[in-house]
This record gives sequence, C-alpha cells and structure tokens, in this order.
Amino acid sequence: MYLAKDHTFVVCAYKENPYIGDTIASLQAQTIETNIILSTSTPSDYLRSVCERFDIPMVVNPSPRLAGDDWNYGYDAAATPLVTMAHQDDYYDPTFVECMLEAVNSYGRDEVLISFTDYFEMRDGKRVDSNALLRIKRTMNAPLTSRLFNGSEFVKKRILGFGDPICCPAVTLVKATLGPSPFDTTYKNSCDYKTWVDFARMDGRFVYIPKHLVGHRIYAESATSLNLGEDIRKGEDLEILSTLWPKPIAKLVNSVYALSEKSNAL
Repeated sequence: MYLAKDHTFVVCAYKENPYIGDTIASLQAQTIETNIILSTSTPSDYLRSVCERFDIPMVVNPSPRLAGDDWNYGYDAAATPLVTMAHQDDYYDPTFVECMLEAVNSYGRDEVLISFTDYFEMRDGKRVDSNALLRIKRTMNAPLTSRLFNGSEFVKKRILGFGDPICCPAVTLVKATLGPSPFDTTYKNSCDYKTWVDFARMDGRFVYIPKHLVGHRIYAESATSLNLGEDIRKGEDLEILSTLWPKPIAKLVNSVYALSEKSNAL
C-alpha cells in the first residue's frame, strides 16, 4: 500500500510565472500532506524566493532542451515511487492526493502505470466545469474507470487514437511500472500525448478518477496557448496519430481534434 510519504509533487517551473505561488499553496493545502519539490531549468532569484517562502527545495536541470527533458529531470529527482508533475499555473483540489492514493491502492502495487483525475478550466478568474471539449474528453476517458478496460492495450490505444483526453498535470506516475525518465524527449508540445501512447503499449493500467480535482488555467501566455497559436501541436499530433491509424484516417482525426483543441488558445 502506498502512503502519503510515497508521493511527491514536482512543480515544473519556467521563468517567472505569476501563478506559481497559488499552485504551491494548493499543494500545501492537501488533506493528506505530501512531498513537494520545485524543478526548473531557468533558476532565478524569483524562483529562489518562491522556494524560501513555501519552504520547499529546488532542483535545477543543468542540460535543458525540451519540456520532456525537464519533466524527466524533475521526475528522476523525486525520491518517491509516486510522482505528480504539477504545472506552475494550475490548481489542485485539497482532496487530490487523498483520492489518488485511494485509487492507486485499489490495485496491486505493480498493476498501475498512471492514475489521473478529471479537471476543470480556469478562464478569466472563473471556474468552468463543463464545455464541449471537457465533455468529449470525459466521454473518451469513461471506459478507464472500469477494471475490465483500463488495463487493455487495445482500449488504451483506441481512446488515444482520437486525441489526447488526459490532462497532464492531473496524472500521477508510478515509478515501479514506468522506470526512470519516462517522458518523450522528441516533441516540443505533444510530448505528454506521445508519452501516454508509449505507456498504452505497456502492460499496466490507466486508472481514471472522474472527479474535477485539477484546475487547468487557460490564458494567452500559457505554453499550451502559445504552441497552439503557432500550430506546433497540430503537426506533432498528426505524427503520433499516424502510429495508431493509417495516414488518411489519422489526418481526418487530427483535423477534428485540432478544431476542438482551439478552445485552449486565447
């Protein structure tokens, strides 16, 4: 059984984000206290002051390249078997750790690859619990609430064959089944999507917790919005979908998926 001491939030920090303090405060407000570290490849006095204010350690990636490299560095730096990569501008419900541990512990210690919760959006200071994109993603993820389906390679791949419904900061990774440095390091924006596809081909479960326990902040300066604006994600997603479908089908799916993802761009 995994305990609170077995989990670490790795706060992935980049430059001087104005929301990082709110994110860390939500991690420290969990009903079950857990470990927190800040990982960055852009150390600064600003980030050092944040770490001092919240009394958390900072680790620095000396060889930064893409997001996946930074995530792997932070993941590997965490000394616990469970790791959640907390994005610097998101929010975590106080029961996130409590619900995650309950879900992971309902299976054998070596059965789960990842667990992940549902999420809501934060736009202009307002909480958005439902819109077309969120409803589509919840429908896609629904089979992963079942023990019958969440360990099936076919089901995991078919779900991901229609796009990425998994919110990256809502994911908890299990080191016992994933090993070190599990994140893709070839894609700029879709490294999380490529990583889930890689995981889907492994033995193990994707455990979905259908509760809105993470707030994903949508704003013009976020990495997701910027990359969507540059059309980076669409090209990368097509490459990934082409590993799951014949190219003509992959192009069709990608066109529809890209339209739905535009709601993340401001």
